[in-house]
Amino acid sequence: MKRKKISVCMATYNGEDYIKKQIESILNQTLQVDEIIISDDNSNDLTLNIIKKFNNPKIKIIKNLKKGVINNFENSLKESTGDYIFLVDQDDIWELDKVDKIIKSLRKYDLVVHNAKIINSNDDVILKETFFDIRNSKKGILKNLYKNRYIGCCMAFNRKILEKVLPFPKDIPMHDSWIGLIAELYGNVYFETETLIYYRRHENNVTELNNSKNKKLKQLQIRWRLLKNLFIKVIKK
Repeated sequence: MKRKKISVCMATYNGEDYIKKQIESILNQTLQVDEIIISDDNSNDLTLNIIKKFNNPKIKIIKNLKKGVINNFENSLKESTGDYIFLVDQDDIWELDKVDKIIKSLRKYDLVVHNAKIINSNDDVILKETFFDIRNSKKGILKNLYKNRYIGCCMAFNRKILEKVLPFPKDIPMHDSWIGLIAELYGNVYFETETLIYYRRHENNVTELNNSKNKKLKQLQIRWRLLKNLFIKVIKK
């Protein structure tokens, strides 16, 4: 039986500090990926130079011209050719058996979300709790509309889901919540409790993790935009 193709889709912007470690952790997987599609949003640091130094034929760089993180990921996803697609941020670190373990789950499920340990800028684990512990991560459309547990860098899915999520609606609040909810509508989702990446949190964005300071109005707006676009998707089916 022919081996199914594995794509990794990354969005970068001024990621020179950590991009090398992230790419190394992908290239050194026990089960090798077939392509790494990197969409760069007009970085003005050394990000692209660092990527090009790998001189690896699996890596494909495309330009996004400052259109924002959601469009940047969409740009990468549109160029992917794999049967299985992994999302990746520019500053995390993968466990070396991540791909192997997730592919085994993707033979049963359409989308898999796995757990993560949380590290700081020095690669130190900063919390005993995992990402799933903090977010009480589990599937459920209503649960995830109320509080999103889908995190892109911990997600992988098959091409059926990719074709359902593209193109992204122009006003979705984030790509990962959109992909996760669409997968719940049109496929089967699995939350893997094993930690398979080191998820980097920086000093200037730690509040994003616990969501404690988000204003209620903003949360309502996010839920409304997601719900509206899900409804439009369903009626167009």
